[in-house]
Amino acid sequence: MKIGIMTMQRVRNYGSYLQAYGLKKLIESLGHEVVFVDYKIESSVETLGTIKANRYYRFLKKLYRKLKTERNKLLRFVRKEERSEFSRFIEEFEENYLRELGVPKGKQYRTKVDVLVIGSDEVFNCTQGENVGFSKQLFGADNRAGKVISYAASFGNTTLEKLEKYHIREDVRKLLNRFSALSVRDSNSYNIVKTLTGREARIHLDPVLIYDFKNEIRDTVTEEGYIIVYAYNKRISPEEGQAIRDFAESHNKKIISISGQQPFCDKYVYCSPLQMLGYFRHADYVITDTFHGTIFSVISHRKFATLVRKDQNAQGYGNEEKLGYLLEKLGLEDRRVERLDHLTNVLEQDINYAEVDRLLQEERVRTIRYLKEQLSETICLDEMPR
Repeated sequence: MKIGIMTMQRVRNYGSYLQAYGLKKLIESLGHEVVFVDYKIESSVETLGTIKANRYYRFLKKLYRKLKTERNKLLRFVRKEERSEFSRFIEEFEENYLRELGVPKGKQYRTKVDVLVIGSDEVFNCTQGENVGFSKQLFGADNRAGKVISYAASFGNTTLEKLEKYHIREDVRKLLNRFSALSVRDSNSYNIVKTLTGREARIHLDPVLIYDFKNEIRDTVTEEGYIIVYAYNKRISPEEGQAIRDFAESHNKKIISISGQQPFCDKYVYCSPLQMLGYFRHADYVITDTFHGTIFSVISHRKFATLVRKDQNAQGYGNEEKLGYLLEKLGLEDRRVERLDHLTNVLEQDINYAEVDRLLQEERVRTIRYLKEQLSETICLDEMPR
């Protein structure tokens, strides 16, 4: 059958890219054709009812950003300036990495497919900012699919309280009830689905944990004796940075930053997603505050520490909802760091990866069973009565 995946496939982020890659490969291994389907970005729930929610305003803002980007390219050309490493990485991502993934250059909306799989990643995180907004297509609206399911979908740090606060609880409930099957990746998402619909969503792991990347990692690493810091740009606080710096110096290690630039690191690396996994494979330690940074550490069998932050509403970014459940599910709660004076003890503690791998193998079996069930219990569109 022709299976559509709607996820964060265009986001310039290693985790978003590799979860899309992994899910595509898993579905293809079951004998299906896979295409990626795009979603329309809509207004942020924070701007609903204001001028910023007006579609013409959003169009003009998008146009302004596009013109600004093209202007900067022209200025670099006129001044004969070399592209920055970051600019080269962005161009590589959009020209090469997305093509390798199978994502077309132009966006494809409402593609006709037999089954539309929404997920994984934070596709249900409908109270996040304007980069995605409350996109109803990410909840299955306005599709041309014979059947719509989710796989390991996450509400991220969207909670029931936030759905109430922004008056979208009923909208989300109606949209969730249209799914033929619901699969989520964390307890927060499970509880939201259960509370709103009364349905028991299945809980599955992120595709990066399920798909075996072992034979696809591009191992071009020549670095030795390093620690990876994997976090978004400058999200590591000065106090956290100093604690990491102290640990690195006491162990005679250099610090490599991947994914986001951190001012306290010795080096920042730009590389392809599959090359990035090679850097994880050879790291002595990993320190991260992200969901996928934790996953990359696990599949690479590295010693790691995950900085867990509670949601601080508008003052900060909470990751506790998704990271807390992930670490608990894998039996790795002891990798959680909430106090900096615990960092050294966590990093130096060994990990029983034999037990982790046993759990992952069980989850792989469950995932394949779910996908087989949901991708077979449907009628192909070409066979549907007209």
